[in-house]
Amino acid sequence: MHSRVLDVDRASSTRLVNLAVKAALVLSFVIAIGLSPDTVDGKAMEFRAPLFLAPVMVVPLLARFRNWSPYPHTADVLLAAPFLLDTLGNLLGVYDEYPRTDDVLHFVNWVLLVAAYHAFRFRNVHDRRDAVLLGYGFGALAIVWWEVLEWVVSEDGVGGAGGLSLTYGDTVGDLLLSSTGGRVGSILAVRWLGPPASE
Repeated sequence: MHSRVLDVDRASSTRLVNLAVKAALVLSFVIAIGLSPDTVDGKAMEFRAPLFLAPVMVVPLLARFRNWSPYPHTADVLLAAPFLLDTLGNLLGVYDEYPRTDDVLHFVNWVLLVAAYHAFRFRNVHDRRDAVLLGYGFGALAIVWWEVLEWVVSEDGVGGAGGLSLTYGDTVGDLLLSSTGGRVGSILAVRWLGPPASE
């Protein structure tokens, strides 16, 4: 019995996509902080950089320390992709140009984050029972803590982020959209990354 995620991890295309996403994320921060800081003024990019780049470094370190084989390319890229999308949204001014971008990305990013959770989980656990609810719960906890961090950053003005203009309605909307995205991501990941249902 094995989960499908191991087959996806072994695919050379998964490795290439993983490397491309990580390179794009690092390059985005180099441009945002070093070459075009005025473009992202008030977005706390200096504060975001270590938090957003952590997955780029943490997963390879864990994989090396724990001697994971095959390398968890699927989980790695799914974990990095939401941070790339958020960074590009700020760098390219998409958030300012299209106000609904934040809503769309809250949903999409939580689909990806919860799928990353399952990509890690199914490397060692081959039980589908309650997996969808576990992923849903993980996504719900993740958005609660994300909103807490956003509030702290906005209140303290960390990295010049005092202008996030967070409102109660915005926070509740983010909680709903992200947790819904987490539910969708959990359903998709259990189906496509977990063990076959017959097992």
